[in-house]
Amino acid sequence: MNSPPLNCGIGLRAPHVTELLTTLPRLAFVEVHSENYFGGGLARKQLLEVRQNYQVSLHGVGLSLGRFDALDEKHINSLKKLIDDIDPLYVSDHLSFSNFGNAHVPDLLPVPLTNEAMAAMVRNVSKAQEITKRRFLIENPSNYVRYKLADYSEPQFLNELCQKTDCGILLDVNNIAVSAHNLGNNPREYIDAVDAKFVGEIHLAGYQINQLADGSDIIIDTHGNKVFDDVWALYEYTIAKLGKVPTLIEWDCDIPTLDILIAEAARADAIANAATNEALAYA
Repeated sequence: MNSPPLNCGIGLRAPHVTELLTTLPRLAFVEVHSENYFGGGLARKQLLEVRQNYQVSLHGVGLSLGRFDALDEKHINSLKKLIDDIDPLYVSDHLSFSNFGNAHVPDLLPVPLTNEAMAAMVRNVSKAQEITKRRFLIENPSNYVRYKLADYSEPQFLNELCQKTDCGILLDVNNIAVSAHNLGNNPREYIDAVDAKFVGEIHLAGYQINQLADGSDIIIDTHGNKVFDDVWALYEYTIAKLGKVPTLIEWDCDIPTLDILIAEAARADAIANAATNEALAYA
């Protein structure tokens, strides 16, 4: 009996590159952080070798699409050169900002869900797509506090951004679970509000639970653990609602051995196949 087609990939980090190229495990695709390969050299050479064996997705963390001023020309031009060299499966970045002018912060700050932020995102996403000649997928961030002012819910914001720019959504299911816990929202209602036709990729990752001084818990999106059971359950719900979507396992700190990442990807494949088959059975 033929195995079902693979749907899930892994975030490829430097400690695993040599082993991946030596063993060539079965994966739907791999994803790298774009900025790690702007400089050329050995890293760029290895990425080109990886590209000969796998589809590669480029995931940015530094474009700061939510900034209210213009995009950094050097950054976007470096990304365009990398895109031209790699011909990636997907190009993605975040619904966030991390710099303004010459000021930078070492994090992905969620944009306020206001009309002004929408205008900035539309301008910058449109410019990025114009320069690179590629459609971007925009990832929902993890949230720890709620802005006082909002003209949209986050799913509404993403849906309208897609309508205005023809971009897509990178739906981070772990971030939805993290934000729902921290803000007191229902994660399934978030999934229900996302327009399925815009979702081009899904991310899964692990988180960390921290206790605050008042005894309450806050969940931090660390990408440093296996995917938690509540996130697996939300992923199953997501696939049942949206259909099978290419899915990535992210792991960025306390990085495990490659076989653990591959096992997480295999679990995602199994859940996606089962959820899809069940949905078809009731169609």
